[in-house]
This record gives sequence, C-alpha cells and structure tokens, in this order.
Amino acid sequence: MHPGVFSAITPDKPAVIMGSTGERVSYRELDDGANRLARLLHDRGLRPGDGIALLAENHRRYFEVYWAAIRSGLYLTAVNRHLSSEEAAFMVNDSGSTAFISTKQLAPTALQIAGVLPRARVRLMMDGTEEGFDSYEAAVSAQPATPLAKRPRGDVMLYSAGTTGRPKGIQRPLTGTDIDDPGFVGISGAERGLFGMSETSVYLCPAPLYHSAALQWSAGLHEMGGTLIIMEKFDPAQFLALVERERVTHTQVVPTMLVRLLKLPEAQRLAADVSSLECVIHAAAPCPPDVKRRMIDWLGPIVSEFYGGTEGVGLTFLTATEWLSHQGSVGRAMLGILRICDDDGNVLPTGEIGTVYFERDAPPFEYHSDAEKTRESRHPGHDRWATLGDIGYLDEDGYLYLTDRRAYTIISGGVNIYPAEIESLLIMHPAVSDVVVFGLPHEEMGEYVHAVVQVAEGVAESAEVADELRAYARARLAGYKVPRVVTFRSEIPRLPTGKLLKSQLRDELLRAGA
Repeated sequence: MHPGVFSAITPDKPAVIMGSTGERVSYRELDDGANRLARLLHDRGLRPGDGIALLAENHRRYFEVYWAAIRSGLYLTAVNRHLSSEEAAFMVNDSGSTAFISTKQLAPTALQIAGVLPRARVRLMMDGTEEGFDSYEAAVSAQPATPLAKRPRGDVMLYSAGTTGRPKGIQRPLTGTDIDDPGFVGISGAERGLFGMSETSVYLCPAPLYHSAALQWSAGLHEMGGTLIIMEKFDPAQFLALVERERVTHTQVVPTMLVRLLKLPEAQRLAADVSSLECVIHAAAPCPPDVKRRMIDWLGPIVSEFYGGTEGVGLTFLTATEWLSHQGSVGRAMLGILRICDDDGNVLPTGEIGTVYFERDAPPFEYHSDAEKTRESRHPGHDRWATLGDIGYLDEDGYLYLTDRRAYTIISGGVNIYPAEIESLLIMHPAVSDVVVFGLPHEEMGEYVHAVVQVAEGVAESAEVADELRAYARARLAGYKVPRVVTFRSEIPRLPTGKLLKSQLRDELLRAGA
C-alpha cells in the first residue's frame, strides 16, 4: 500500500514526526504534498523512467519527494549530503536525473553543482530560494492535490558508498505496475514478517535518509500506515528521550550507535523508559559480540539483525535468541539461497571461508553504466548468483558468519587475517572510542596488521596506551593477529551511516610513507 490509502482511512494520524522539533506531518498532508509534486513534475515533462535527485538533510518533506517519485514511475536518487560538490554533481549527472531538489540549508553545495547539471531542467529549493532554483513550496502549492490519472510504481536508484573509487548507481528495472496493484509487496513485507511491524508501530529512524536502509525501511512503514520518527542527527541521549516520549516500538541502528548508547553513563542509560521497544534492529556493519551481548542484557531478547545491501541480492535474519546459540552469526537466509564459493567459483563445504553469494530467481540488479562492475558482482558460472563482496562461511545449521570484506583481508606470510575480528575486540577496551584495522606493506611478510585508534574522552594518546592495547589483543587473539603497530588519530573517518572509510585512511597512511 501507500500513504494515499491511509490518507483516506486515518487522515490525521502522524506519518512523520521530527525528532528535535516534534513537528508532525499527517498522512493527509504527506499524501497531498506527494500528489502535488507528482503533478508538478508531470507538467514539467517528467515521464516514467526519468529521475529525481534529492540533496537534503533529514527533512520533514523528504518522504513527500519519495512518494511523489514512487507514484509517478520515476527513479529517486537520494544524494549523500556530506559529499563534496564535485562528488554530488557526479551522482546527479550519472543518474540522469532531470529534476534536482535541494534545501536552503544545503544551498552552498546546491549552488556549486547547479551549473554543471545539464539534464536537470527542473530545480527546486525548500525553505527559501537561491538563483537558478524555484521555490519548492510555491511551485508545489500551485498544483491540485488530486492524484495523477496513471500512477505506475517508481523505484529508488541509490548509490554504493563509494569508499573505493566512484560510487555506482544500483538500478532495477521498473515493473510498470500501478501503485495500487494489490499484488505488490514492498519492504513492508519483510518488516511485518521478520520484525512484527504493523500499522500501530512507531518507528524511530536515527540514520541519514540518503542511506538505503534508513530510506527504504522508513518508506516500508508508510506502506503499512505506521508513524515514523526522524532524528535530524543521531545523539544517544536524544535517542533514549525519543523512545520514551513517543513510545517507540521499533528502531534500526548501526553498531556504532549501539556502542555510543552503551558508553552513556550507566545511571542515565538505565533511567530511560525503553519498555515500549519491541524490536531493535541492527545492520550495515559487523557488531562486536560484547556489544551485542550487553545490548541483550539491557533490553532483553529483542535485539535482531539482518545482513543485506542496497543491491538487494538477498537477506539474512537473526533473532537475539538465535544469536545466543550462534554468536557471531548474521543469521540464515530469508531471501535467496546462500552459496559460499572459492576464487574459481566452486561451492565450498560447511565451515570453509569464501565469497558469499546469494542465489535468486528474480532478475538481479545492475550497476548503472558500469557493465564491468556488474559482471564482477556475479558468480562466474551463474548469472543469478550475486555477491556484495563479503567473505564468510556457513555452519552446519545454515547460519552465515561474515569474516570481512574481501578487499580488506590482510595476507601476512600467506595467512589470511580478517580486520573485523580485531576491530571487534579493540573497540571494547575502555581506552578506545573508535578503531580501524588494515594491512600495510611489509617487505618480508607481504603485509602487517596496523591499527589506528581514536582514544576515549579523557585518555591521552601515548606509547603506553599503544602497548596496553597490543597486550590486550595478545591475551585474546592468536599472535599473528595482534597489531604490529598502533597509531592514533583524533577522529576515525566514517560516513554518518557508520561505515568506515577504511580505504581512504589506508591510502592517506601510504601516501605519508607508513
């Protein structure tokens, strides 16, 4: 379903609540705004298959734009608001978007890229205007709120994070089906089936909406008529306050958010009323086992996780109860069939580490305008087996364990070392606020293990702390996994989604002669 259904049934129910201000957008307001924008874009010549690029902070109108695209047969490209103007312009142009929407808050970036967007003939700005942009509010309000006569379902065309090289657009073919087609089951199908969400759910989104999971799981809530709480920026204390104030039932987080919640003063954390929570879902990055265990101890067996990606190749799922008996796993396949393969594409037996593929019946995604990258994501012998580039293994019960990204595996003296295991250990040391581990060149061993640490507040960077961390690792890991070198950095570079910019940091050290 979609907001238009609930605009008729529960018109005054909040569809969106902004975390900082408490501003509420009803289902009627959301539906009317989406219809008006859809009509405006149609009047200005956009047709099914065309694209809209949205560069915005977590904004009250974000889903107005989303649902306008989905009910017009258009592709929506949500642009990372933290990109440089050059990076953002590349994404808008590469997507082929003919409409570009931004906000007054992001006007400096929007203005810099506006002059190099030859295809974007429609340019709108929210909350004010700048030269070259029409007022979003004025243009949209001039349109009627009645739906378009034909409403083919659109889709998102989101981009990979681009931590190595240019980001790549992930595009799926449009089906041409109407938005009211009763046979369509969107992301809400997984939300209902796996996480028990429904029209009564209150879903807290603490992540940036340009991120695939944040955007699509929030939209999935609108497919079932629930209420969405949007945090403008994650803050652990505000997160707990919103859970208590709005009686949040479901939320999706990344492991770095869990770490920040656990590092709040215990009295403050335990004083928060979190009794309304029914499911806390985490994904997007490996979760250190100690962090997961402490979250379950605090909240009870409601901490679930899934593994998947923007590409939609497949999905695994794991409940808290399952994790307690399969610690370290990311679950069993709920969408697709898992295959673990060696470098030649041969399927490996249980327990052996290799590339993780999902076998699907559905036509796989394509990387927009990049046939080579698309080819690299496919199994060499099976077109409908696709991978996200992760490596791992299956146990005898069919549970998947990820060891790391293939690109990040350290090969030292011919032995494979997986940085995620070392990072998961070091992050729990009280002197560590954040950490990243990777391999750097070594004349004899090929690579050595290098750790970069952001120390916790009140801890001074020193050789003594580095030695303490190496000793901590040595007592818990095999000797060859212990970082040979520990260096410090004031802040570990991460995307707001929690994704480490590992390649960027490694390249910086290599250029510096590390």
